Amino acid sequence: RRVRLLGDCLVCAAFLSYEGAFSWDFRNEMVYQIWVHDVQRRDIPLSQPFKVESLLTDETEISRWGSEGLPPDELSVQNGILTTRGSRFALCIDPQQQAYNWVRKKEESSLLTSVNIFPPQISSFNDPDFLKQLEMAIKYGSPFLFQDVDEYIDPVIDNVLEKNVKGVEGRQVIMLGDKEVHYDPNFKLFLNTKLSNPKYSPAVFGKAIVINYTVTLKGLEDQLLSVIMGFEKRELEEQRERLIQETSDNKKLLKNLGDSLLRELATSTGNMLDNTELVETLEETKLKSTEVFEKLKLAQKTAVDIDKLRDGYRPAAKRGAILFFVLTDMALVNSMYQYSLASYLKVFDMSLRKARADSSLIKRLENIISTLTYNVYNYGCTGKRHKLEQRFNCIQFYLHSANSQQMLSPGTTQKVQSQQIALSKTNEFYLHYVFFPLLPQWYDLDAPEQAPFPMKYKKNLSAFQKLLLLRCFRVDRVFRGVTDYVTVIMSENTASSPIVFILSPGSDPASDLMKLAESSGFGGSKFKFLAMGQGQDKVAASRGQWLMLQNCHLLVKWLKELEKALERITKPNPNFRLWITTNPIEDFPIGILQNSLKVVTEPPNGLKLNMRATYSKISHDSLSACDHPVFKSLVYVLAFFHAVVQERRKYGKIGWNVSYDFSESDFFVSGARLTVFFLFFLTGTLTCTFNLSVAESTENIFLLYSCTHSFNLACVADEIENMPLANTPEVMGLHSNAEIGYYTLAVKELWSHLIDLQPQSGIVWCFSTGFLTVTFCCSTLLQ
Repeated sequence: RRVRLLGDCLVCAAFLSYEGAFSWDFRNEMVYQIWVHDVQRRDIPLSQPFKVESLLTDETEISRWGSEGLPPDELSVQNGILTTRGSRFALCIDPQQQAYNWVRKKEESSLLTSVNIFPPQISSFNDPDFLKQLEMAIKYGSPFLFQDVDEYIDPVIDNVLEKNVKGVEGRQVIMLGDKEVHYDPNFKLFLNTKLSNPKYSPAVFGKAIVINYTVTLKGLEDQLLSVIMGFEKRELEEQRERLIQETSDNKKLLKNLGDSLLRELATSTGNMLDNTELVETLEETKLKSTEVFEKLKLAQKTAVDIDKLRDGYRPAAKRGAILFFVLTDMALVNSMYQYSLASYLKVFDMSLRKARADSSLIKRLENIISTLTYNVYNYGCTGKRHKLEQRFNCIQFYLHSANSQQMLSPGTTQKVQSQQIALSKTNEFYLHYVFFPLLPQWYDLDAPEQAPFPMKYKKNLSAFQKLLLLRCFRVDRVFRGVTDYVTVIMSENTASSPIVFILSPGSDPASDLMKLAESSGFGGSKFKFLAMGQGQDKVAASRGQWLMLQNCHLLVKWLKELEKALERITKPNPNFRLWITTNPIEDFPIGILQNSLKVVTEPPNGLKLNMRATYSKISHDSLSACDHPVFKSLVYVLAFFHAVVQERRKYGKIGWNVSYDFSESDFFVSGARLTVFFLFFLTGTLTCTFNLSVAESTENIFLLYSCTHSFNLACVADEIENMPLANTPEVMGLHSNAEIGYYTLAVKELWSHLIDLQPQSGIVWCFSTGFLTVTFCCSTLLQ
């Protein structure tokens, strides 16, 4: 091994110096495909097979790291080596906060075996007294962790990062800012950032060892598998965790026995056979070692049996890992699309609880995978714009039975019957399809969404599936059903997770949120609005109950304080909810985005969806505000005009001097004006023959659109459903060429997003005069 030491040290030193910031694939290629082959080509002795982990750590330490929370995959072990063996302080790229949790637990565990009695200090550059805290940590040798580090690192800690320690009067000191501080050799510094792809300057890479802790697909798969086993086979998972801890302790004991034996042999004097104390120590060590070896062998056999049982649930864990990476990749398109592993695990756990139980493992896995996919889709798509929303075409309905018409509900239209057939083809509705003829007693009610669902639907269907059933039979009650559905989904949110509304032009969630608060019993004084601006931070920090912080993009600096306040909340009032509205900006705190439910508020796309959304917010009371017989028809015309101007926005300012942003508030203000200034008569009573002919010709020109004779909500809803989903520019009063520019820009935006989602690499070309001069000099010297 001494002969191979040169090559081993060369590659390991290069690994510790350069590989920290790279991904697992790049590390493997660089170390094992390039460096190792180059060393072998130069006939430098090297261990075969060469493995970085086996040279820089051992099984005992890896087991201990695992018990402290570090995942056991190869990348995590390499990161543990870089963190503990590197010559510089670690700067961890840690979007999933795995390094943060592991370092905290590792340093807290070291207090039990170390002479240092000071726990690790945690701070950030946003804390006003972080310099004082850092000074105390340097002075007394306690670990110090900077969290939420941005791309800018305060140069006041440059001397600490570079370890510019000097001796003064027999003691070690270091300059912290303009102050000389005593330096304890036990001091450790860790920096942690939630940024997934930070752009640090070369100077930062020279001062600290940047380590990429981004979770890998295999590592996340193993973690999710542990979550599944903890839910499905809790006793088995607890046995596995105990086995890991016992294996770590036994390996540590075995190492201590070996070290003790070597120490006794090294310090022994005279003839070893005459040293009875040494012989007894040797015998005791041998017995303990044999016992430990037997325990380790039994533990290994048990671990193999447990892994076989765990592998049966691996497909669900693999699907969960893939879906998480799909979500995190959306941050490449828009920086507001941030998702933390902790928030994703909540969705994952909720999916395990909601998936239908089954004694068959295969069926249970299918239920978990389908439920998880559906929940992740809902979780992600609430925060995506129409142009970015990835539509899942998971289910297609096919009509297989000619006898299905015999089981339809009597007295329903052909359209409703076709919807019944389609709905019956889903697994949840198929078993109860024969009972569809018995449903009239339910869907004929005035408010079926508030009545108990018939048969076994109440117990077996989710909130969204109940909404589908309501959509099939009573379109006029869907809005009320959607309100109840949102209330159910909102109840799944926790008091410690804010809801972030990402605003779009022409959208304002305030009115919808007020209605939700009223229906949930949080109206009036229990629901507070606060428009963020200068001087509002102290007021916002003192509010409670349901709180809506509006226009938070205007005060990003205060959001840092809000992020820290949310982290300090341990047991909030269960009824507390925090709602945040903001424009999409680059500087929005990642910590809030990762732990929040993100909802993009965007106007509907298309006349049909615009009309549907508008009428879903019109109540019977508002339509009855005026008793004039044509008031309801004018409301319909106003809603249609509102939908037209909303749709014209996507074509830019064609037809306008500037691009206008019309919102739903414009519609409701205009509707209120209708009740005040309802009818104006230009010529009074039309008795003149000429006036009658003018009026008739005007009607023939402008009043060609024929609509339903009744303008109550149910009839209008049916009329809207008959509208086409897609519209041509002519409907909005524009030329057909208007959509050429729109679709051209749309497809270019789509291409740019697809390019952003692809892995990218860059090459820096330096052709400056100074670079060429240095290159020429080096080439000359080498020749």
